[in-house]
Order: sequence, then structure tokens, then C-alpha cells
Amino acid sequence: MITRREAARSAALTALSYSRILGANDRIGLGVIGTGGRGTYVKGLFQKNADVEVRALCDVYPARFKEALSSAPNARTFGDHRKLLELAEVDAVLIGSPDHWHKDHAVDAMNAGKDVYSEKPMCRLREEAPVMVKTARATGRILQIGLQQRSGEIYLEPLEKFVKAGALGKISHIDAVWHGGVQAALRKEPAQKPADLDWLRFLGPVAYRDWNPGMYFSFRSFLELNGGKLTDFGHHWMDVVHMYMGERAPHAATFAGGIYYDHQDGRTAPDTCNALFDYDGFSVLFQSNAYGVAPEYGITLYGDRGRLFVNRNRWEFTPAGRNAQPVKREIPGDITADHVRNFLDCCKSRKLPNGDAAVAAVSILPPLLAVQSYQEQRRIRFDPVRLEVLPF
Repeated sequence: MITRREAARSAALTALSYSRILGANDRIGLGVIGTGGRGTYVKGLFQKNADVEVRALCDVYPARFKEALSSAPNARTFGDHRKLLELAEVDAVLIGSPDHWHKDHAVDAMNAGKDVYSEKPMCRLREEAPVMVKTARATGRILQIGLQQRSGEIYLEPLEKFVKAGALGKISHIDAVWHGGVQAALRKEPAQKPADLDWLRFLGPVAYRDWNPGMYFSFRSFLELNGGKLTDFGHHWMDVVHMYMGERAPHAATFAGGIYYDHQDGRTAPDTCNALFDYDGFSVLFQSNAYGVAPEYGITLYGDRGRLFVNRNRWEFTPAGRNAQPVKREIPGDITADHVRNFLDCCKSRKLPNGDAAVAAVSILPPLLAVQSYQEQRRIRFDPVRLEVLPF
């Protein structure tokens, strides 16, 4: 195991070598792996910073990176991420690939000497997270996971004012809600794989299966590739829970739900997700269901002295007591931009980023335990110290 002192020494040495090639005012050469909708959007947020230049794009489907070239016309393009990582002019990598590739793309990038901003979820399997953390520490690279709540004032302010200050009192329960609409049937076209789409590379570390347009265009509908809503929305919200309540895994996870809108299209990820997590001294109910009319998304913390609601653009604190008046604030905008800026600053300072791999490796555990609960149809007991699933 790498100690904190060894990690600090590695980071210091890396900072020294990094400063020799990247001055404080120099531009950071960015490579993007995965240029679909999210990857291209976050690439745009990087490009709003004057100290960033997009120098390379990679995707298994050329049509994707050709679209991204419109806003980065001088970037080199690749179908194999390993070729992109050979470029000396690429200092940092944005990973926007499907979830089942996150670990390999991040580890390969760090071993190639690149700093990494990886979209959430951190990984697809529990055993992948420690590998990512170890690689970050061993190489001294920055690994920021796209848990942008860690950099958002809208979350940091109520954390200080109400949670840490004790205004909520003892918090005994948290509701973490992120519902969506009813999903349509998966695509069946194109029935024939586009000739230039590298299906084998798309599948990567998962078992082979023939071309499936539904799987390619809606990979989050398949537990073979990710954890569905549980890791897509759940990693965000459970990370906020850990941010507010402490960086510690739950000791039990219980799933209720399933595929209640079955289009007979082969999907394996549930559309109705209710996961109850037992922590030391409090419980968390994460919900992401398929509703025609859904309540507001966000997290509500219940204490004996008040209630706090927070989402990405507003918070509201209501103290206990008759006729108590709520205190609220709204902040418009996308906090992802703040998270990107934090990553860029850490590339230069070599400080650990807000969404460092070590904290993300803990907050990905509850969603992945809930996936296991769904698959095995049982309550999962977990040791939060040894990080092991306990016997039945």
C-alpha cells in the first residue's frame, strides 16, 4: 500500500518535472477520449478556459469525432485511445467514453504521464476503483472524477452554514431523489453496423456479442456496460451524501424495483430504482423512478433541528419550530465549469482535486452495492472498513 508520505513525495517530484514542461501561463494540451454528447459538451467547457487547447480527439465511431472537430479543427483524430496517449503534446485527458471503459482509459492515460478528468461514474466494478486510486498515487497524476457537486458553491455553502455548523442537529435520514420520464423502446436501426464503427473496440473489456444498435446508442440500459440509473445518477447523489456526512461506505444496501416498463428490447438495467442504504447513525433512500410527472430532483437532509434541501441550482433550509421561515438561495449556471477549472488548477499546482479518485472510490460503493442487490435479489451486507461484502 502506498502511504500518504510516498504519495506526497511522488506528487512533489511530478510537480517539479511538470513545471519544466508546463509553465503557469502555458496552455494545457487536452485529448478527449469519447466524443459523444457528454464528452463533447464538457470539452466545450474546457475550451472556455484560455489556458486549454484541444489537441486530439478519439472515438470508436469517426462520425462522432468529425462533429467534435468543428470546434477543434486543428486536433488530431484517432480510433484507438492508445495512439492518442502517445502524443507528447497531450498533457491531460478528458474521458467521456461509456462507463465500462472508464477504468482502462484512466489507467492507461495516467501510465502514459497524462492527468485525467474522467466523467462519472468512476467505474463499473468495485474492484476497479482501487486500481485507479493506486495508479494515480503511483504515477503522481491528477485524477478528477466528474462529481461536480464537490466544486459547486451551491453545495459548499450549505455544507458549511448548516451541516458543519450544526444547524440541522442530528441528521437521521436523507432522501436522494433523481427521477426521470418513462423510457422509449431502444433503437433497432441501423440494423447493419456502420462500416467504420469499431464495434469490437466499443465492447472492449466486456464479453463479445453481435452488433446491437440499442446497446451502442443507449449503453446505460445494459448492466453489462454500467450500473444504469444507480451509477449514472446515484454516484452523483451518494457522493453528496458522503461529502456532507463523511467519507465512509454503508454497511448494508437493499434494492427494490425492476424493469416495470418492459419493451422486450433486451435491456437489463431497471427503470424503477429504489435503494435503501444503512450507515452508522443514519439511513439514505436513493430513488430514480420512471414517472410521467416527477417531483423536483435533489437531496433532502432531515435533522432534529431542521431540514435542508439542495440541488445543483438552489438550496433551502427550514429550521424546526412553529412558524419557522425557510432560508433559501439560488445560483444559476452549470457547476461542471467550476469542476473543470479546479482540475486545470490542480494540473498546475499538483494539489489533489476536489473530486479526487480517493473520495470517488468510496462514494461509488453504495451504487455498485445496490446493483448487486438488484442482481442477486437480496440485502447486501458490507464491511465499510475492510470494504468487503459479507456472507449471507
